[in-house]
Amino acid sequence: MRCGSLALTLSVGLALLGGCAGPAEHFAERASALGFGASRVEGEGFAHVVYRPARPRPDRGRVLHVYLDGDGTPWERGGPAADPTPRDPLVLRLMALDPTPSVYLGRPCYHGLAAVPPCAPALWTDARYSEVVVESMAAAARRLLAVTGHAEIIWLGYSGGGALAMLLAARLPETAGLVTVAANLDVDGWAGLHSHSRLASSLSPARRPPLPSRIYQRHYAGGRDQVVPPGIVAGGGILPETLRVISEYDHVCCWVELWPRVLDEVERAAGGWR
Repeated sequence: MRCGSLALTLSVGLALLGGCAGPAEHFAERASALGFGASRVEGEGFAHVVYRPARPRPDRGRVLHVYLDGDGTPWERGGPAADPTPRDPLVLRLMALDPTPSVYLGRPCYHGLAAVPPCAPALWTDARYSEVVVESMAAAARRLLAVTGHAEIIWLGYSGGGALAMLLAARLPETAGLVTVAANLDVDGWAGLHSHSRLASSLSPARRPPLPSRIYQRHYAGGRDQVVPPGIVAGGGILPETLRVISEYDHVCCWVELWPRVLDEVERAAGGWR
């Protein structure tokens, strides 16, 4: 078996096969250590790996928290990465602090599925926020709601996952709220800032209509974040009053410390729709 490949046995979790461990395997190990089990949900043309607490959490309402991770590693050694799965389990650590029913929804082709047709490198590089990615994630989220019995979603997206959260919130009427952290909501502005090629096959929240006012929104940015500066977040078509800039934070530090307060604010807002 080739290094970097991953076999999934998703009735009980991930079965790691082969003689070497790649990013997907390391991510699965970290998820297990945090008390999460793996499963698989079908989207629209793609499969999605899902992590959720191995022990069910108390269900205090009709809302499911859906966590979306960053872009991981789209490029490696001058070309598309063989496995774009995130190397940093930051979003898992955030979800571990969440006492409400929550699920981590993986992107198409991530978490060991990069070699499964119809996956292709464009789906984690130029087309990482494309129509096919968003539509498949929307279909997967609807299936998750059907399985869990929840009626509404609060999206919690980090970095590129925040951009996807904005795009998905506009697509699913089940959306009740949205929280983004260090999110490149102006995709074109972010690419230009870093002299990257424009993600021409991707959608951008900055080019979409504003979300309905009924959706709770909170967008967090780090004042020291050089990956996604606050101006990129602000340029994503959001209302100024929904933006919170934490002056001493950067792209990674120190969102875990802040997260209980973020969840408390979401919980207080949720009282209005439960």
